[in-house]
Amino acid sequence: MWQQAIRIRQEWLDHALSTQPADRSTAERCLTAIYARASRPRPRFEWVDSPDKARPLITDWPTLDQLYERIRAPRPRGTPPPASDIAMIASQLRGTLSAGVTHTDPELSPVRTSKTKEPWPELAPLRALDSGVPLAVVLHQGVRTALHRSLAHGYCLPVRAALAGDGPVPVCWYGQQEASWIAYYDVLHRLGLARYGPDEAEHLDAWADLARSCGWWWPGEDVCVVVDRPQVIRTEPVSGTVHDQIRLQPRGLRYRDGWQPLLNR
Repeated sequence: MWQQAIRIRQEWLDHALSTQPADRSTAERCLTAIYARASRPRPRFEWVDSPDKARPLITDWPTLDQLYERIRAPRPRGTPPPASDIAMIASQLRGTLSAGVTHTDPELSPVRTSKTKEPWPELAPLRALDSGVPLAVVLHQGVRTALHRSLAHGYCLPVRAALAGDGPVPVCWYGQQEASWIAYYDVLHRLGLARYGPDEAEHLDAWADLARSCGWWWPGEDVCVVVDRPQVIRTEPVSGTVHDQIRLQPRGLRYRDGWQPLLNR
């Protein structure tokens, strides 16, 4: 079962690192469906070749700090921005998917050892299973956490930092690099460890097809700015990890307009 999980994880890592041109029709269909779930009409789509080219189009759009301020406000003013509603429906989807998992999902409640009540150690998968670590924990560590470290810490955060040289970057979603949570629920379903209802399965499919189709995207009220996939992605293994984690090389990313951020470690 673990070997099958590795194959599925690799499928999603390949999608996350794809340099094929975006499938624009599929991406727009999926984004329209996500907007509809946030009670928004189909936006106009503005395609750009890099996150750098998106910057002039998303000036004054809300940042993550501004969304948090709105959440904390006793009486927030005005209509919530699309980013706020999309974040909410994505969070609700993950909660509903976790409810369909046949075991206690570590995504919702960290599983701890029965004796010490400490979190299970993160070991090489086969050693972990031989040591009595539950399969559910190994799958969460080896798929959800490992892909998140590779794609968030090894890709998205360094690129955002390079992009933020002129100020905070508005809230966006990462398209193909959203694969960590999508892959996790896909693995559980394909291994027979989760059952999803028709509505949440359809909703997950929209996010999955989107991750197979395009790069980063910023949701606005009337326009959605979408980035094509990069032209070049070069990665390297992260030493000392037990789940084959990777990260971008310092000059390992180039977009189709030539933008090549210098990535800090």
